[in-house]
Amino acid sequence: MSDATTDATADALAPPASGPPFAAADRPATVLGHARAFVRWIDQRCHADPGVRSALRRGVGRPLDDVPYMHKFVVNWLNAEHLRTSDAQRAYYAVASLIAAQRRDQYAAAKNSTTKNTPDAAATTSPERPYGTSLGAAYAQAVAKGSESGIRESSAETRLNLLTRQSVNGLHRHLPGAVRQLRDKQVDIDWAQLLVDLSRWNRHSGSIKRRWLQDFYRARRTVEYDQARQADPAAQPEPDPAGARPKN
Repeated sequence: MSDATTDATADALAPPASGPPFAAADRPATVLGHARAFVRWIDQRCHADPGVRSALRRGVGRPLDDVPYMHKFVVNWLNAEHLRTSDAQRAYYAVASLIAAQRRDQYAAAKNSTTKNTPDAAATTSPERPYGTSLGAAYAQAVAKGSESGIRESSAETRLNLLTRQSVNGLHRHLPGAVRQLRDKQVDIDWAQLLVDLSRWNRHSGSIKRRWLQDFYRARRTVEYDQARQADPAAQPEPDPAGARPKN
């Protein structure tokens, strides 16, 4: 199946009747496409149906064997590859419950109803950047809001470093608090990328942790660079994180 067909299927968002909407492939763009379809469907169902929202949010922080009320909404999105290990299953259930735990006005479906379904920039990918927005970038966005409406840089740094030191069990334990902290500050989370990262944490935690931290510090450096230029356009700050040299 081609990537174009995969993307079209993902965008359809039709809930699968007896199985996943398309087969898994071990390529980021395809895996992320499946994750995006899942989180958009969960978001829409939670926004539209209080019963679904209640059933899913009861699963926050709970193990797979303690969430019988969630299976109805999650299991048909799991393919044979997901069912071979608990990591992917756990990630799908965890993200579904975290989406449901938001306030109703924070759902993407609620925002899209007033923005004519304009796609969120954080949810876009390209062949050059096959990944979405990491949790590290989300924390950088929280810091950029300022200490009054956002999170202090030292606090964000501490929380992010705590998360990146965790095993998969520890990450699942700390994640609800981290997500709540970000959503309380009105910071959007790329749920699909978080889902993919969670499902791969056991095998690829090193590269995921590195990406989270790199995204955080790169975003912070970009903000500092922009602020320096606005404060003194004639100043010549250090080159930006993309490697561009300041003009003479």
